[in-house]
Amino acid sequence: MSPLILHHYDFSNFAEKARLMLGFKGLAWRGVEIPPIAPKPKLTPLTGGYRRTPVLQDGADIWCDTNLIARELERRAPSPSLWPKSTAGFDEALVRWAEHQFMRPTALYVSGINADHMPAGLHEDRARLHGLPVPSIEAVRKAAVRNLQLVKPQIAWLADMLRDGRPYLLGAEPCIADFAAYHVVWFYRGRRIDCRAVFDPFPHLIAWRDRMAAIGHGQRTDIDPDTALAEARAARPAAPHRSDPQEGDPLPGQRARVRAADNARDWIEGEVLFIDAGEIALLRSDPEVGEVAVHFPRVGYDWRAA
Repeated sequence: MSPLILHHYDFSNFAEKARLMLGFKGLAWRGVEIPPIAPKPKLTPLTGGYRRTPVLQDGADIWCDTNLIARELERRAPSPSLWPKSTAGFDEALVRWAEHQFMRPTALYVSGINADHMPAGLHEDRARLHGLPVPSIEAVRKAAVRNLQLVKPQIAWLADMLRDGRPYLLGAEPCIADFAAYHVVWFYRGRRIDCRAVFDPFPHLIAWRDRMAAIGHGQRTDIDPDTALAEARAARPAAPHRSDPQEGDPLPGQRARVRAADNARDWIEGEVLFIDAGEIALLRSDPEVGEVAVHFPRVGYDWRAA
């Protein structure tokens, strides 16, 4: 079996979460560098136009969203676990806070400080991603000042969790909440201007950050995108798990479309291959790769009958 493929770009913090989880699991993997903004001509045949980064590939199966990627990695390599029994329930609540309430002002603060150093077209692309007007560079800079006041108390909350000397957020071992919070903290390194001075008053937080970084990315090999497309073309989607549709869900074999519920709201359409309370997989066909199965989590995503 060939190592998994991660489609990512280096300064994506959500991709950093995936890279670190691959390292935590001790998995060999291959990386394909993708553009940070649309168009993404070497990725769209696999995903149907899904906008977020990263995505994980194994042959003709594609997993979208780092929360579902985490579940797939856990299935393949159960130990060490991203969901140790001691953290049950608390971990997922922290994930939702870190990747929404903490991440949003963090992105606006760090991007504002680095406004003049971001890739061309990035500000415009991210505005479209969120359904907002394209901001001026001056507006992006001003957003940094405003959002710093939103991130400071949240950094203090995170530091308070570690004040008693515990090595990880919920105890003696890392869990999915650590990876979700870490990639937001990692983003403060900035594109060109480092913003990590905000952590200086919190030595326990800095020690936790360094402990998480030391996990590393595992065994990474970079490949070109055409190799990934060729592997999808030569493969078939894996046999689906047994479906367990919830009330009102589309059934396997029916047409449906899926999109993220908060941003990147482009519909991805296909035939339902698998569905249960946690996941929906759509079977799609593309001239470049043939049939692929694109997997999405249920939480944080909308679906409609096509």
